[in-house]
Amino acid sequence: MGRSSRLTVRRSCSLSVSPALRLDPTPLERPTSPQHFNTSTPQHQVCSFGASLPIANGSAITKSGTTDRPTSTLEQMRTIGLFLVLAAIAPPLAAQDARTLGHVDKNVSVPMRDGVLLRADIWRPDGPGPFPVLVYRTPYGKERVFQTYSLFPHSVERGYAVVAQDVRGRYASDGDFLPYQQEGRDGYDTIEWAATQPWSDGRVGTIGLSYPGAVQWLAAVEQPPHLKAMVPAMTFASPSHFWYSGGVWDMSWVAWIWNNIAPDRRGRLDQPGPRTGREAREVWPTEGQQLRDMLPLRSMDALRGIADWYYEWMSHPPGDPWWDWAELNGKQGRTSAAVLNLSAWHDEAYGPSGATQNFSGLVAARGGADRTALLIGPWTHGIGPMAQTTHGERDMGPAAVIDYDETVLRWMDRWVRDIPNGVDREPPVRVYVMADGEGAWRTGDTWPLPGTEYRSFYLHGASARGGTLTSELPNEEQSVSSFRSDPAHPVRDPHAERAGAHDYSQLGEREEVLVFETEPLDEDLTIVGPIQVEVYLSVDAPDTDLWVRLFDVAPDGTAWNLMSPGLDVIRSSYRDGGSERELFEPGQVYRLQLSNLLTGNRFKAGHRVRIVMLPSFLPHMSVNLNTGESEVDQAEGRVTLVTLHHDTAHRSRLILPIVR
Repeated sequence: MGRSSRLTVRRSCSLSVSPALRLDPTPLERPTSPQHFNTSTPQHQVCSFGASLPIANGSAITKSGTTDRPTSTLEQMRTIGLFLVLAAIAPPLAAQDARTLGHVDKNVSVPMRDGVLLRADIWRPDGPGPFPVLVYRTPYGKERVFQTYSLFPHSVERGYAVVAQDVRGRYASDGDFLPYQQEGRDGYDTIEWAATQPWSDGRVGTIGLSYPGAVQWLAAVEQPPHLKAMVPAMTFASPSHFWYSGGVWDMSWVAWIWNNIAPDRRGRLDQPGPRTGREAREVWPTEGQQLRDMLPLRSMDALRGIADWYYEWMSHPPGDPWWDWAELNGKQGRTSAAVLNLSAWHDEAYGPSGATQNFSGLVAARGGADRTALLIGPWTHGIGPMAQTTHGERDMGPAAVIDYDETVLRWMDRWVRDIPNGVDREPPVRVYVMADGEGAWRTGDTWPLPGTEYRSFYLHGASARGGTLTSELPNEEQSVSSFRSDPAHPVRDPHAERAGAHDYSQLGEREEVLVFETEPLDEDLTIVGPIQVEVYLSVDAPDTDLWVRLFDVAPDGTAWNLMSPGLDVIRSSYRDGGSERELFEPGQVYRLQLSNLLTGNRFKAGHRVRIVMLPSFLPHMSVNLNTGESEVDQAEGRVTLVTLHHDTAHRSRLILPIVR
């Protein structure tokens, strides 16, 4: 019940639902005036569906905070790196085939263990109940999720009560927002509260994508006893692949805060600046470039007083034990819930890494794929892309489309309601193999897929700017290629504004990169799983970054990227993954290993496998100053020469996971 002495407000409304629809939301304008957040007398509303509510056509709010409309290439999902998408465009709900979907209680107070009240909207089917419950927790505002996500009305149709809650410190909920750190305890308390309500039968599942996916895992490792199943989609497993990647700071946090978090916060504090997502996005094209390019990173003051936790994050290097609160690896076995891990090859980089690591952690803890599964498609970040065949500019084929709602609800039906629908008899691993216009699903009982063979492709220098990839061992006594790394003139991603697969053929023409590729393939080559790159470097500086990007090159020269940026970078001073930096001795040769690349792709006969090595890839990650100092605290950089060794003593190679 709402904490209020006010009269209950009743209103009549109905919702038209098409059972097969995959619906995705419009960016929602949220009330941001200070009085909206006066929660001393919240209003409790009861709604019995019965007149018509509009369902918005979709565009997405990403972690970069930009508006995403797939019909405009300039407004595609990714603008700087890591996104938290609400969804993408979808057709309107059909007016016919309407359903009466029961009742909703608005702004119901849910007490946390420390006395702070979080508020939720609760939808229940018609009838006396009790009902199984699905919990959805979001920092983006609960107010219109029922109108903008078809999963919610579909869940009520299916017989579930749905709890949609604003996380602590966001919109209708009290308290102060501390991203991710508060979600474990608050999630536990919310799940257990939902299980004990009179309309609940005590069986609880959790749903959501991106941030609403992360909160599920953070709560699950706290071991709420009534949690039966969860579908954490497109989320992380480790801070080392989320706040950092390969030891490099992820630059997309600034945009996520500016566009998605700061407007509501300014409203609460009555501070100047954009107070709606729309206002924030309008000024981002000019403000964003300045904020992202500012050095030292800590000197960017635009978020102080709004998101002081951002500066706290930057004060902790990768591998710092401080991050243990966010580390899921080694903790997955704490939950007994049934877990469907869902992501995509063109999801934000942390997504496929998180899904595979969380699945593997559960398998290791449970001694097999017991009540867990892995689903990875070819999509970009969000719900809407799952209903599309083209991602970026590459056609993935008709098989790429799935029904997200049905996928989630079949999992919940089996593990929350205990309906024998066959989910537990299906192969636990289902991953998509991309190919131009004719991709296909592969299934298996294990990850990596059964029968995976690892094949080495060695780098051979044909020129100072690169060479070839072959299965033959290097036979040169001395062979090197080199490029210059200039932090004042970094390499920029020409497709940073657009998520998915794009033609990067021109990237190989830049002077700051090295290109190695195979001859045209005699037969199809299918790879699925983790990819490794082992290289030998010497640098005339104490530190540098190395990106290794993988491409499928068609006979016409088109070079498709096979994953989002982030898993394919390493900072040399963090090459061993610890919290302490290990700087290079200038001129000494060091071995670097990149082990986090992931994809599924069929290189057709006549295509080439290409890797491009480069020192930076703005705006996704921060730039190494090459001085041994951190860009968080320093601004002065230097130009350095990076030399790649590929000879008999230094067998630099690409290791691909081959499936037949």
